[in-house]
Amino acid sequence: MLGGEGTKITAHAGKAHTTAALAEADRLMTVCNSCRYCEGLCAVFPAMEMRRAFGDGDLNYLANLCHGCAACYVDCQFSPPHEYRVNVPQTLATVRADSYAQYAWPSPLRGLFARNGLAIGLIAAASVAVFIAGFVHWSDPSALFGTNTGPGAFFRVMPHNTMVALFGGVFLYAILAIWMGMRAFWRDIGDPVGPLSDPGSLWEAIKDASRLRYLDCGGVGCYSEDEKPTDNRRHYHHLTFYGFLLCFAATSVATLYHYLLGREAPYPIWDLPVVLGTLGGIGLLIGPLGLLAAKVKRDPVLQDENRLGMDVAFLAMLFLTSLTGLLLLVMRATPAMGLLLALHLGVVFALFVTMPYGKFVHGIYRFLALVRYARERRALAAGHGAGGSAG
Repeated sequence: MLGGEGTKITAHAGKAHTTAALAEADRLMTVCNSCRYCEGLCAVFPAMEMRRAFGDGDLNYLANLCHGCAACYVDCQFSPPHEYRVNVPQTLATVRADSYAQYAWPSPLRGLFARNGLAIGLIAAASVAVFIAGFVHWSDPSALFGTNTGPGAFFRVMPHNTMVALFGGVFLYAILAIWMGMRAFWRDIGDPVGPLSDPGSLWEAIKDASRLRYLDCGGVGCYSEDEKPTDNRRHYHHLTFYGFLLCFAATSVATLYHYLLGREAPYPIWDLPVVLGTLGGIGLLIGPLGLLAAKVKRDPVLQDENRLGMDVAFLAMLFLTSLTGLLLLVMRATPAMGLLLALHLGVVFALFVTMPYGKFVHGIYRFLALVRYARERRALAAGHGAGGSAG
């Protein structure tokens, strides 16, 4: 039976779950645990085999451990149209999307972004851009439409302290909301302390995450629109991930320049913040576009099409952040600089606001799931070693 919020849904074996997707995931994991044909494809199935029952936390852990490569669907003898209808990628995609809302903080915002993510992001970006442009035009029209060059040119459009207060505040809010979600997710999937205090597990998870180890279908590539695996999705993920890190590094270096060296933006094109930001911006143009194209082309049977809104919103905000930033770099010595700066800051604001409620958190939850998996794997290996020694 399916009831209101908080109502338990009974799975096939009499176990209770909070959503129909979790109940279906329990059914599939029970079937897969009996078959085990796919145990060499990724981390999900070895982690599954360490369990005989699946609570909601276990299923959210497995869903975020899944990289959506779809090898198990292609290889499975019980996938549709078989009567067992085993579709692990789509079911875990649904559970994964549900988990973003389940652990989101504060709770009243959980459903808002899932339904209207892209619209909210674009409206927030446009609203902040119009507000900044209008405020600057009201106070000093020459700053908005004039040609401002040299150190401090950006701050003649918007004072540095005002910029820090506005964007520092929304950034700190995003960090707090993400931290609260991480805390809730980690508590739900298991041991609240153990793996995070184990350097070996953390290092294994960092290595697996940095090279997207489980997005290669066991080494052959990722399935998308047909049964010909490729590495395209992994490459686009890498461009997006490392592009984001490079842009964050550029902002961090620029902050050190400003406060430690007294050097104000904009900087010469050969300076470190500009080089890092340009390389990161290129990555955030190509990567999100490639991922959006992959989503459009991917077989609908492999994804949760009802919950693509926040995925698209996050990728769109990343792309627009990069696009407006690169345009600002190219045209910063022209009269268009003021309007482009307002537009870029609006998009950055929208990115920060939406980050805790959509696709961005999947990278964090997936990393925590990898930490958990590394600890379980290390504990299992240690147990086998101890058993062998005892023998």
